[in-house]
Amino acid sequence: MSSTPSRTSTPSVYARRLGTLASILAAASLTTLLSAPTAAASPPTPISAAAARSYLATVTPKTEGSTSGYSRDLFPHWSTVSGTCNTRETVLKRDGSGVVQDSACAAVSGSWYSEYDGATWTAASDIDIDHMVPLAEAWRSGANSWTTAKRQQFANDLTRPQLIAVTDNVNQAKGDLDPGKWLPPRTAYRCTYARMWVEVKQYWALSMDSTEKTALVNVLNAC
Repeated sequence: MSSTPSRTSTPSVYARRLGTLASILAAASLTTLLSAPTAAASPPTPISAAAARSYLATVTPKTEGSTSGYSRDLFPHWSTVSGTCNTRETVLKRDGSGVVQDSACAAVSGSWYSEYDGATWTAASDIDIDHMVPLAEAWRSGANSWTTAKRQQFANDLTRPQLIAVTDNVNQAKGDLDPGKWLPPRTAYRCTYARMWVEVKQYWALSMDSTEKTALVNVLNAC
């Protein structure tokens, strides 16, 4: 026959049970926290301002080449990343918040904060994927001698901070201009922008002209 705890022992029994339950819940919460996926929601972190300044100190400015022979088709994009997802859709998912994609990987809902101008959008059609170093700028800075395969890698580079989701008309205003001629209207992002630009140019061994380098130095000296 089972025994029933006396009234005098009930509080201690309940206390032990509550303590055990609390431990289980705490452990479960910790496990959930540790296993929960974390969205990057931004391009890869660029090199530091100090590292960017150090690299610029080694750069000998070079007169920019021409766009003779240039075509965006020489930089194939957007490449397939996985399944039906291409580079554009991958960046939209990465840089957005609460992004929902359909079976074709197109973003059908979500929100996107544009670092260039501080605007927030809820339609993917209002967003462009900017090439930090524009394709035409890359062509004038040395990519004209690359193979098409290398230009494709550059145009779809998700490892460096080369791609970012931004307001479409702001991206169009930037066009193929370098920092000597265009910087983000949101001044708080200019330091990050310069760091991103320098890292991309450094990794891909692209040249810089004198006004471009001067503009980058000025921005980074204020970081």
